[in-house]
Amino acid sequence: MSRCAQAAAVAATVPGAGVGNVGIRPPMVPRQASFFPPPVPNPFVQQTQIGSARRVQIFLLGIILLPIRALLVALILLLAWPFAAISTVCCPEKQTHPVTGWRRKITQTALKFLGRAMFFSMGFIVAVKGKVASPLEAPVFVAAPHSTFFDGIACIVAGLPSMVSRNENAQAPLIGRLLRAVQPVLVSRVDPDSRKNTINEIIKRATSGGEWPQILVFPEGTCTNRSCLITFKPGAFIPGVPVQPILLRYPNKLDTVTWTWQGYTFIQLCMLTFCQLFTKVEVEFMPVQVPNDEEKNDPVLFASRVRNLMAEALGIPVTDHTYEDCRLMISAGQLTLPMEAGLVEFTKISQKLKLDWDGVRRHLDEYASIASSSKGGRIGIEEFAEYLKLPVSDVLRQLFALFDRAGLGDVWGLVPDHCNKGSITISEPYAVFGFPLHRKVYL
Repeated sequence: MSRCAQAAAVAATVPGAGVGNVGIRPPMVPRQASFFPPPVPNPFVQQTQIGSARRVQIFLLGIILLPIRALLVALILLLAWPFAAISTVCCPEKQTHPVTGWRRKITQTALKFLGRAMFFSMGFIVAVKGKVASPLEAPVFVAAPHSTFFDGIACIVAGLPSMVSRNENAQAPLIGRLLRAVQPVLVSRVDPDSRKNTINEIIKRATSGGEWPQILVFPEGTCTNRSCLITFKPGAFIPGVPVQPILLRYPNKLDTVTWTWQGYTFIQLCMLTFCQLFTKVEVEFMPVQVPNDEEKNDPVLFASRVRNLMAEALGIPVTDHTYEDCRLMISAGQLTLPMEAGLVEFTKISQKLKLDWDGVRRHLDEYASIASSSKGGRIGIEEFAEYLKLPVSDVLRQLFALFDRAGLGDVWGLVPDHCNKGSITISEPYAVFGFPLHRKVYL
């Protein structure tokens, strides 16, 4: 089939895409899903709106609560440090053997108590639902949605299991020593062998028969705004052992905890949270999920089933976004494109088109240059044909109509003055990025 014929086949799947017939699109059907932006808001941004009355309240409470709570947190951290030091003295940063005997017993008891005391001093009211599984029942915990550094409360409530954490966190003064006390599995995002080493370490610990502590994993791999569950990384599911899902909820009128790629900083969130009378958090331990034979051989299938169960219990959707979408979103911002232009649901794109992150980033660079060289970021039918290396024809005009936003501002959610008849606003999400990806078949 020629490229023009393939283009026609694509264009024909969208009713109303014919030449001279650019009307309101009918309801989306499954084959058209890729032509539309993701049906969920950007999961990597949080824009908490604080009214004037609330600001006054925060200021007045903060005068009293902020210094007291900051002092209490600092005091508890200093009290916890000696116990963490006892647990990690003479131990390498990446432990090859578990801490056992009296050191483990004293450390676990003291740090669990001090951990609860610290969250209480910060004003957290913790509600726990369900029963924590034993190491033999579930060697692995998976917690979601992961939306803040305060999610560490799940580790305290679960009995201080080992955590999968970035290697940089273990290097931090004071906090790094406390993290090493729970015998974490450390991950490096710059080491090409880190993923393989991390998986091997998780398998070794999960199949140790209780010799190592249980492992707590945040399978999303990055923070979101809790509007959905993004793709679960398969690392926690590769061992093929039972896992216990942990649900995290923050049912507060004012959200002062969500820490995403766009929003309040670490310091700002700490200050806002400390200035609240209290902050509610719910930690729910779901029933243990045991993989069947097929899921033992396919950790992605196991991860998908567990994610669906957790999303159903939370009442939120699932999406194919991943940490790679965050990287692309930041890259889009660096290229002066709307950051949402990088949100392509990376898992879906990589599976359908066999593209890795570097390949997708190259596409983003290429089409950013197209956007910057076009007047106002818009191109006409002639430029459209030139970039595709195709002649201007009726078939191409039909394909062009798929992206022509003229008269469809309400449908696509565009600001009306961005819509010029006969042009494509290629600086908008999916017109920049979706085009080369979704039509890779005939480019």
